[in-house]
Amino acid sequence: MTPLTARGALTTPPDPTAEPSVPSLHIERHGPDRLVVQLMGTWRLQQYSLRAAQQVSAALRDESGIRTVAFDAGELAAWDTALPAFLWSVQRSATRLGIALEADGLPEGARRLLSLASAVPPPEKAQPEQRRAGRLAGLGTAAQEGWSRFIGLLRFLGEIVLACGALVAGRARYRATDFALVLQEVGPKALPIVTLISLLVGVILAFVGAVQLARFGAQIFIADLVGLAMAREMGPMMAAIIMTGRTGAAFAAQLGTMQVNQEIDALKTLGISPVEFLVLPRVLALVLMMPLLTLYADMVGIVGGMLVSVSLFEITLMQYWNETWAALTLSQFVIGLVKSLVFGALIAIAGCFQGIRAGGSASAVGAAATSAVVAAIVAIVVADGLFAVMLDALGL
Repeated sequence: MTPLTARGALTTPPDPTAEPSVPSLHIERHGPDRLVVQLMGTWRLQQYSLRAAQQVSAALRDESGIRTVAFDAGELAAWDTALPAFLWSVQRSATRLGIALEADGLPEGARRLLSLASAVPPPEKAQPEQRRAGRLAGLGTAAQEGWSRFIGLLRFLGEIVLACGALVAGRARYRATDFALVLQEVGPKALPIVTLISLLVGVILAFVGAVQLARFGAQIFIADLVGLAMAREMGPMMAAIIMTGRTGAAFAAQLGTMQVNQEIDALKTLGISPVEFLVLPRVLALVLMMPLLTLYADMVGIVGGMLVSVSLFEITLMQYWNETWAALTLSQFVIGLVKSLVFGALIAIAGCFQGIRAGGSASAVGAAATSAVVAAIVAIVVADGLFAVMLDALGL
């Protein structure tokens, strides 16, 4: 065994009088191609210095013919993360020089940590983009993503239809308590915000109509304007917008969080359909409650218009009430209720679809909630436009 002394103090020879708490090493050359690093003392972060790894790296560079570097930990007293850091630095130096590293002489824990660190490759530096994709390539990528989302939506709708079929056949697997909780969330707990918004909408419609009708002394027709607008359009539309921001986003956030926590994967592992167990109760609850919320919004909006008319335009309560019921028919309410059914289904499907397909990070949950609100509002406006065209074609 030959201690290395070439090119300066590259070695720390063993000192019998040294304190065992001081980390030290001794580098020796065994044979023509083998280097042995003897570790002594206590290797802890408080006393560790990078100079130890630099000494070994310098010895590997300066000594010619070295093919293997080994360790002797017979006199190693104790160690913490300082030792794996030292070993990892030595291993990187040896790898760059093409020298093999033998870890047999190290403590078992240090060997495992070194093996674990070696198993994970260092992150590669991001290469600069060679060229920007052309507009045609970007258009093709966007088309592929859109088609993929469309196919996913069709698959999701098909699963909902199958879940509804299983419900009719009495084979759907979901908990009645979950359905009751969702029903309470989307129904009674939504009444305060629906009341406020619907009342203000009725007041606004009354004021807007009064500005024009007052020119002709026809303020009594404020009742017709508010009643028809609330029953056919504003009642179902405003209730749907409110439930989109309140409930659709909540559905997306709930299911997105379950996706992040892998609860949906757990349901699949247990053989339970997530659409039946999670989506079906939410869709049913919102479809059932939307007509009731719409009818309530209609009544509150009519009351808001009545408050403005009675207090500001010298219309008696009975005049307003009689004019409202003369203008409204059952078909007007039915049109609004049918719209609310469709709007409720669109809100629930958009929220659940975005939640189910959310990514695996916290930011993906927020993105899913945002996408659910945007998608539901767009779908509601498009559906309302289609209703307008169909009702005009039917003469209603």
